[in-house]
Amino acid sequence: MNTNEFLQKEGIHEEVTAAAFKRIIARQLDNVMKSKHITKSEMASRMHTSRAVVNRLLDEDDTSVTLATLTRASLAIGVPLKIEFSINTEV
Repeated sequence: MNTNEFLQKEGIHEEVTAAAFKRIIARQLDNVMKSKHITKSEMASRMHTSRAVVNRLLDEDDTSVTLATLTRASLAIGVPLKIEFSINTEV
């Protein structure tokens, strides 16, 4: 039994996968913000939103991020957002 089969059997595959994706996204965004010296307050201003939204976006455990929020973050930091389905790879 591989990892995916185990997670599916336990009924947590979707939850674990979403959490992993969010951790990656949050860390990538945090790294870009640090490299460009963008504070959370500045990020919120650039996104035309509250600092609480930025905190949720950077929270590795909060998987409720929307595509609209990711798009605003991408535009705010000047880094293209790339989301794709990879047919030939396993999640």
